[in-house]
Amino acid sequence: MKILKLIICLLFGIMFINAGLDKFFHYNPVPPLTEAQMKLYAAFGEIGWLLPLVGIVEVIGGLLFIFPKTRALGAIIILPVLTGILIHNVYRDPSTTGICISGILFVINIWILIDNREKYKALVG
Repeated sequence: MKILKLIICLLFGIMFINAGLDKFFHYNPVPPLTEAQMKLYAAFGEIGWLLPLVGIVEVIGGLLFIFPKTRALGAIIILPVLTGILIHNVYRDPSTTGICISGILFVINIWILIDNREKYKALVG
């Protein structure tokens, strides 16, 4: 089980590192966008600091998620970004693939949060 968790967390972290670096270097191809998506990305472009901030959070969260000692912190850091990704895929881009991938990543993140709940007790109460 420990090896499986390590592999899952490694893949999870690499996915977020890749997504974060893509926000800076734009090396992944962009699929054709709908009219609503083009408006949304144009609005993101108007806020010049938003996508670089999300990219930094994704890279840092992905790196922290890979290592068992920092995984609990990485799970907390990545949670708001992943929640936004899931909500976007459900309401703005309702494709089966996007919803499945973001849903699986969300479940993995929740699993790691629950697995590390003892580390969060000092924050809550």
